[in-house]
Amino acid sequence: QVELVESGGGLVQAGGSLKLSCAARGRTLRDQDMAWFRQAPGKEREFVVASRRSGGTVVYADSVKTRFNVSRDNAKNTLNLQMNDRKPENTVVYFCTASSLSRIMLSALRQAHMYTYWGQGTQVTVSS
Repeated sequence: QVELVESGGGLVQAGGSLKLSCAARGRTLRDQDMAWFRQAPGKEREFVVASRRSGGTVVYADSVKTRFNVSRDNAKNTLNLQMNDRKPENTVVYFCTASSLSRIMLSALRQAHMYTYWGQGTQVTVSS
């Protein structure tokens, strides 16, 4: 069993930066394919970025790929998401997730159902 705990959410002004972290308990994150998704109220969960295990391939959503950066801190067993140049948006919840599979196909990394373990989420609001 893997427990994921997100942190770092809050209020940020448009153009500003925010860093989210996802801490894992129960398994070493470097052995898992992981991702960040986000969800606005009343909308479907949206893919943000996926990070292949052991520091492999990283895939970003087109909407964030020039502004967001995902990284792993293996010493702290965390997955981080640095968000820069934030665009104005209402409150969105960011979720960290990890797969129980040995490896997710590259074509499937953006699909939420490929991931097994989910954190509770952390809220982010970007004011204009």
